[in-house]
Amino acid sequence: MSAPNSKRGSYFLITPMALIFAIFLVVPLLTIVVVSFWDYDEYRILPDFILENYSYLLGSSVTWQIYLNTFKYAALTWAFTLGIGFTVAYFLAFHVRSLTWQIILFMVCTIPFWTSNIIRMISWIPFLGRNGLLNQVLMGTGIIHEPLEFLLFSDFAVVLADVHLYTLFMVVPIFNSMMRIDRSLIEAARDNGASGWATLRHIIMPLSKPGIAIGSIFVITVVMGDFITVRLMSGGQSASVGLQISNEIGMLQYPAAAASAVVLLITVLLIVTALLRLVDIRKEL
Repeated sequence: MSAPNSKRGSYFLITPMALIFAIFLVVPLLTIVVVSFWDYDEYRILPDFILENYSYLLGSSVTWQIYLNTFKYAALTWAFTLGIGFTVAYFLAFHVRSLTWQIILFMVCTIPFWTSNIIRMISWIPFLGRNGLLNQVLMGTGIIHEPLEFLLFSDFAVVLADVHLYTLFMVVPIFNSMMRIDRSLIEAARDNGASGWATLRHIIMPLSKPGIAIGSIFVITVVMGDFITVRLMSGGQSASVGLQISNEIGMLQYPAAAASAVVLLITVLLIVTALLRLVDIRKEL
């Protein structure tokens, strides 16, 4: 096949995917950007080109407080999921020798994902509530004398639910990176007298960075846009950017919600770009 025919064939092959990408991603994003500049009142949306939506959004101290709150949830969830995910992945990759047991234990990790996020969140309420199981056990054993109020409808509950929901997003890519590590490198380090901690620090962790980066992108992007967890687990006492957008949509303030979505998208893209500059995730692809 000649070069021009080969090039035309390549274009023909990528055209369907490019059309799907344009219709279901590019067009909706452009629509959100356009609507973010429109005006609105209590009853209608007015096509226009104004900057008031962005000036009000970025000039409000409430917005900055909500973003700080969202960053707090994302940072805490990322830290806990990274610690748990790295530990679980390390155990599965280096301490479980049998492939059969690796598959079985990995399937056990996925069992919670067989139900919806909402059901898994709601399951924490009878456990963490003022009269819940945890408080009853602690009071029954004499560890505490009054119920712990911070367990439910608090930032603690939001972060706990997020960690429960998204830890697997960190386990899978890190486990994939660790399984690609050449075991002869670890054996060579041990033969040269390296301790387990030194091997972990100088070989396993650096070679696991692509998986850590991919897991971090998954967790941070999902938590930044999440609103259901914040609404249910905080009892309406906390806010996030996703919840703010959801409330604006509920009040039919679509241009304001679109402006908030654009700012959130730019923020998440900056975070992802920073992660991609730190780690080359193409090694995992």
